[in-house]
Amino acid sequence: MLLKHLPADSATHRELHGEAADWSVTDHLLAAAVDHLAAANWMFACVNTGDEGDQPEPPQPVPRPGVPDGPDEADLPGETEHPPGTADDASGPSPAALARFFG
Repeated sequence: MLLKHLPADSATHRELHGEAADWSVTDHLLAAAVDHLAAANWMFACVNTGDEGDQPEPPQPVPRPGVPDGPDEADLPGETEHPPGTADDASGPSPAALARFFG
């Protein structure tokens, strides 16, 4: 019971959740904004290049903790770290859920 109310930057929270403990909702929103700006710049470059063979490579998303690297793995159902309705669900969405929503 006492562990549930520890601050997010506590050593126990970091031990339980790893690198994901260092990422707040604001960090996920900033990573999503960077990803969307990179995608918009990539689309602009694709539209404004004259030759089809000189298309730039699509941008890679900002790596997020707790999110698989492959695009196919992130789309699998049941990939959230904490199922809805659990005690950890009250702290907010999981990193995987944020990545699916904003990614």
